[in-house]
Amino acid sequence: MFAGRKLLIATKHEKEKVIAPILARELGVKCFVVSNFDTDELGTFTGEIDRKEDPINTAKKKCLMAMELTNCDMAIASEGSFGSHPSIFFAPADDEFLFFIDKKNNLEIVARELSMDTNFSGAVIHSKQELDEFAGRAKFPSHALIARKSIDDFIEIEKGISDWGKLVDVYNHFIKLYGSVYIETDMRAMYNPTRMNVIESAALKLADKINSCCPNCNTPGFGVTDAKLGLPCEWCRFPTQSTLSHIYTCQKCSYVKEEMYPNQKKSEDPTYCDNCNP
Repeated sequence: MFAGRKLLIATKHEKEKVIAPILARELGVKCFVVSNFDTDELGTFTGEIDRKEDPINTAKKKCLMAMELTNCDMAIASEGSFGSHPSIFFAPADDEFLFFIDKKNNLEIVARELSMDTNFSGAVIHSKQELDEFAGRAKFPSHALIARKSIDDFIEIEKGISDWGKLVDVYNHFIKLYGSVYIETDMRAMYNPTRMNVIESAALKLADKINSCCPNCNTPGFGVTDAKLGLPCEWCRFPTQSTLSHIYTCQKCSYVKEEMYPNQKKSEDPTYCDNCNP
């Protein structure tokens, strides 16, 4: 279905470096990018342009816009969000979505990778010591930084700072003018190797999902669409909040399959039981 076909990777931030090798190997496609495609018009991490839609729809729009430029019928795009982890609220997280569309075969397949492996951070800096400490936590200079007057100021922004000389010059410039500077991590993929690793993991998930075909109609993208809770406690057999089964659904023929015990265990530790450990 895919071998030998062209796959457009809709990016301006060099994500093809991790996406292309995986999909070329797993699907047999020929990946390419276009140099005149600007994804920033759909939103920027620094807030000059707000993202108006959710990550999946934004990634889909990237695909459609790039496909219109190239007249290609198959594309992939990614969209990331950064902030508090949805269940571990004190921890920052990188939530990456990959959207794959094949107009020829009427397919849309999504993969998600939620990771706490991120350097996402920002702080108001008043001294060189604070700058050095923040840079260390942010994995600078292998991970670039962004500087501006304040978190809500978009007039003067220095992005992609990746060497100490430049960072100190920018710091001195803002300190002299305003007495402080807002420093944040540059979350664009080509400036953030940690984020690039998460995108790579998402690409592996996507390739696996594309290669997973419906047992009923053989359509690619037969993936998990829901999870049932209720794995029984090994002591009292009371249903816990742990996953009992995964539900797979075909997007074409709506065939449904339930896979029991996806985490390879048939009972849960009493530590996680609301009855044994209320």
